[in-house]
Amino acid sequence: MRLRSLLFVPGDRPERFPKAAASGADALILDLEDSVAPEKKAGARQAVAAWLAQPRETPCFVRVNPTGSEHADADVDVLRRILPDGIVLPKSIDAGSVRALAERLGEGCPPILPIASETPAAVFGLGSYGAAAALLAGLTWGAEDLPAAIGAATARNPDGSYTAPYEVVRSLVLFGAHAAGVAAIETVFPDIADADGLAAYVARGRRDGFTGMMAIHPAQVAAINAGFTPGEAEIAHARAVVAAFAANPGAGVLKLDGKMIDQPHLKQAQRLLARV
Repeated sequence: MRLRSLLFVPGDRPERFPKAAASGADALILDLEDSVAPEKKAGARQAVAAWLAQPRETPCFVRVNPTGSEHADADVDVLRRILPDGIVLPKSIDAGSVRALAERLGEGCPPILPIASETPAAVFGLGSYGAAAALLAGLTWGAEDLPAAIGAATARNPDGSYTAPYEVVRSLVLFGAHAAGVAAIETVFPDIADADGLAAYVARGRRDGFTGMMAIHPAQVAAINAGFTPGEAEIAHARAVVAAFAANPGAGVLKLDGKMIDQPHLKQAQRLLARV
């Protein structure tokens, strides 16, 4: 499953599901958690179940309510009957949180995407997800719940960049995903109207090693898909790197287009071509 873009849709707004599916997003995240008021969660479950029961071309994840919350059991009961293509697990603490959800859902449990940074304890579990890698669709993070959990005023500087503590968390999620061998999914960009800011944010995520990103509006999808899709020049260069080492078996260092390339360049090229 390609996961460049994952578009959130409130589960209690089924009239938005078709538009979201037509947005070009690689996957939808039908939300039963933060975007749905408590009194509307039962209706949201019904709407999501009805959508999942229909034939669909766009893969659909469902963000459930946190394990242990008053709404979690009802979410699991619905998903046992009609499994989505993936599950987004908020407030995940570590690999044990993933295994516990998979056990509750039983045979056929779809891939799980933990939001792995929303509590202080979760930060210390970010290196554990390799133990549950076979159950994962990837690893992602959020910049809203953690500052609220510790009483911080905000996770962002006045210019919108992350403050130092949350840059650390972002980095740990990135490395935790790659250590587990799963997709590293960047968190959302909240300003829907700032197209330039979104493009810069996507470029930064791609540069740093994220492989996809979550979106909060269909208008963001095209920029995210473009930003996380390797360009023709990148693909051609990667193929040239691979070909150079294939033509020189056993070589540790080579020269390509006047520049030195070595094994890290080969690995980077192979990873890019695997994504393509």
